[in-house]
Amino acid sequence: MPHVLQPSDNEPVKLTLNSDGRAHPVENILAVATLVSGLVAFVATFFPAAHAISSWFGALGFGMGLYSQYISATTPQRTLNIIGIVASFVGVSLGIAHGGFL
Repeated sequence: MPHVLQPSDNEPVKLTLNSDGRAHPVENILAVATLVSGLVAFVATFFPAAHAISSWFGALGFGMGLYSQYISATTPQRTLNIIGIVASFVGVSLGIAHGGFL
């Protein structure tokens, strides 16, 4: 079984969220949207004047991420969800600490 331990030269590396071979468009869109919302919330925390953006995007990303995690079908989707949920949580927490939702 040496072919199991060594990567094949004729198979290119593919980055996909559909690791099971079936299409999951709703789950993929939610996973990517969670990641984007989390990143926006996290980056906005570096600017204290953008506390409203950080708070709203963090809350949106956190809620959307929890639902996306609930319906996710593949491990890559779950990975994006967890990264987005953590970034959203940090964003909403620091956004609230800097001034809140308004």
